[in-house]
Amino acid sequence: MHTIDLSKNSVRTDLVIDEMKGKNISSTIIVKEKNVILEEIKIDKTQAISCNKKEGVYETVRFEDITDKDNFKLVEKITIEGLKRVLNELGIKEDSKVLVVGLGNASSTPDALGPNTLDHVLVTRHLFLLGEVEDGYCNVASFKPSVTGVTGIETKDLIEGITEKIKPDLLIVIDALASNSIERLNKTIQITTAGISPGSGVGNNRLEISKDTLKIPVIAIGIPTVVDATTIVQNTLQLLLKQISYQLDNQKNAKLKLVPIQNQDYKEHQDKLSIKQKEDVLGMVGLLNEQELKELLLEVLIPVNYNMMVTPKEIDYLIDKLSLLIGNVINKSLHKHFKPTN
Repeated sequence: MHTIDLSKNSVRTDLVIDEMKGKNISSTIIVKEKNVILEEIKIDKTQAISCNKKEGVYETVRFEDITDKDNFKLVEKITIEGLKRVLNELGIKEDSKVLVVGLGNASSTPDALGPNTLDHVLVTRHLFLLGEVEDGYCNVASFKPSVTGVTGIETKDLIEGITEKIKPDLLIVIDALASNSIERLNKTIQITTAGISPGSGVGNNRLEISKDTLKIPVIAIGIPTVVDATTIVQNTLQLLLKQISYQLDNQKNAKLKLVPIQNQDYKEHQDKLSIKQKEDVLGMVGLLNEQELKELLLEVLIPVNYNMMVTPKEIDYLIDKLSLLIGNVINKSLHKHFKPTN
């Protein structure tokens, strides 16, 4: 049988929540309010190997929408709780010195989350150097290192040079991520103590930024802004089977006939199709399990260089909203007396 070595290729994801299935990893729901969920995942050394992620604490916020004021405020509130939990986990105090770094390329919209977020972060280090600052404000500095392709310098080396000079007690890095699930795209915030490897989401791994490499605590905050073509095709085939199962299970539901197809929500419906039914719909492809389908799609798309990274058409607007949200979350978590101007 023909085989192809895909050991160096996979459906790309930076989210631990994407890797939990079948890995004996559990999560604890901390907050569930309306359609916003904060869950905590703790990865030990053994689990880190099985899910190919670093050991640490991962606070994950899942939501559906931040485009209106009420949803935005709710997601912001719950994300603040997630970040404060991580700050407490690391023992960060109110008088700690913090360096906030916005990773990514400001000229590429899906990768601009980090640099854009820093436009909303309240920096105070220069005020502390000038004299005393009112109680309730943390000593915060910020830095936009751009990307290695622009500077010619490893991002980790730039950050290391600054940390050696200003000696912060904590490093917070913000970056755009990749996911292997369409439903998590721009709808998931991951906050972790495990650090980050810039560019990992698009297969361009740079030197790791973590406590292991910088010798200070690191909190990485990320949001998936891209998925690859393999993910889109796989998710679409899975949704197709769900939609058919949903229609079959509701054949006798007279009310459903009054609902336009485009308004029928079947995402949470359990696929109950038999193997024979799946084969009738998708042929031999319908007989493949999730992993086999991934491998087939990778084998098809990678040789012709079509496994592209894709982002939503409204990404400009979403990056503006998400960067403001993360900026507010950092400000309100670090500065007790912070009052937003917008």
